[in-house]
Amino acid sequence: MSFDIDKVAALARIRLKPEEKAKLQKDLDSILAYVAKLKEINTDGVEPTSHVMDLENVFRPDEVRPSNAIDALLAQAPAHEGKFFKVPKVVDRE
Repeated sequence: MSFDIDKVAALARIRLKPEEKAKLQKDLDSILAYVAKLKEINTDGVEPTSHVMDLENVFRPDEVRPSNAIDALLAQAPAHEGKFFKVPKVVDRE
C-alpha cells in the first residue's frame, strides 16, 4: 500500500526532518504489510472475542431493604446538624 508521508505528517500535526520521513515511511510500510498478512488469514468459524477469557458479569436482583446507615454514620461523627455532618468552615467569602 502506498501513502503520502507528508499528508500523514500533516494529519498528525508533526514536522518531520527528511531522515525522519524516510524512517517513518519504512516503519509504516512494514506495519501495513503486517496488516495485509493478517487479512489473508482464514477466520471462518472463529467467534469474535473482546477478551481471551470467558468473562461474565454476575448480577444479583435488586432488593429494597430498610437501612439505618445515616443514623449509624452520624452517631460516629464528631458533630452533626440534622442529617448533615457539621464541619469547620474552610472557605471565606468576600
